Amino acid sequence: MRTTSLGGLEVSRLGLGVMGMSDFYTGKGESEEDSVRTVRHALDRGVTHLDTAEVYGPYTNEALLGRAIKGRRDEVVVATKFGLVSHALVSHTGGPGPDSSPANIRLAVEGSLRRLGTDRIDLYYQHRVDPGVPIEDVVGALAELVAQGKVRHIGLSEAGPATIRRAHAVHPLAVVQSEYSLWTRDPEAEVLPVLRELGIGLVAYSPLGHGFLTGSIRSLDGLDADDWRRTNPRFTGGNLERNLRIVDEVRAVATEAGATPAQVALAWLLAQGDDISPIPGTRRIARLEENLGADGIRLTPEQIGRLNGLAPASGDRHDPDGMAAVGR
Repeated sequence: MRTTSLGGLEVSRLGLGVMGMSDFYTGKGESEEDSVRTVRHALDRGVTHLDTAEVYGPYTNEALLGRAIKGRRDEVVVATKFGLVSHALVSHTGGPGPDSSPANIRLAVEGSLRRLGTDRIDLYYQHRVDPGVPIEDVVGALAELVAQGKVRHIGLSEAGPATIRRAHAVHPLAVVQSEYSLWTRDPEAEVLPVLRELGIGLVAYSPLGHGFLTGSIRSLDGLDADDWRRTNPRFTGGNLERNLRIVDEVRAVATEAGATPAQVALAWLLAQGDDISPIPGTRRIARLEENLGADGIRLTPEQIGRLNGLAPASGDRHDPDGMAAVGR
């Protein structure tokens, strides 16, 4: 597995998103032991970048990851996130909801350290920009945690260009995490240029379009009743059917390249620059192996051009509330 540097943080080119092992997707009834084995197999294969958050579960995903890396902590870059859980039970807004107040950050980090079974977090993100707390105050609190040795590097998730600049001026950001894939290319217009100007890496979450780019989802049949995708705009209202044109072109390129659609989607992302690290998630070792195979695929300029030319996906990537929380 190749490695790269994201704002001074050395990681494997492909990481592993752990979220789906506990939340959101079909198959939550699968054994936690299977998930632990998958994480450990990823480490054996050279994956060093593992991503979780306190809100996944909530809390159970961090605990699962802590269990999986026990005895191997020094082999991995552990990334987790705060801000969507208020540890005062009522956030600064007066009700339940986001809380990136410095007091909440100080509470959140202690819980994450405990659940992960570690004395430091390698990469600590604000999960979403909190409009109720100036970003300077957020980053100031994170800088204190860096000085204390509880956090090594800091980042933001789904932040807009102006917020990124303001944050970076207080304390250097190593990375910004955003959804980025062949069906979500939002970062290209404004975020990526700012990151490259400032020397900040991009962590691409949902690089397979919530599983859509694998080519295995052509209808909602087979998804659990509470699967998040059943209410997502890109999978509903006829948009899933309209978006099949994207995965069909990915499949055509995959056939030419002797690869799978998932491998092509990930190889396309890796070809966008060494400052980009996708974190596909899976519970299964077989799917993990498939994803890791993307590191050895080199698409031709003609194939990359065809993929670059794909029309945007139909439908918003989140519901209205979710869309309001990104790009702040």
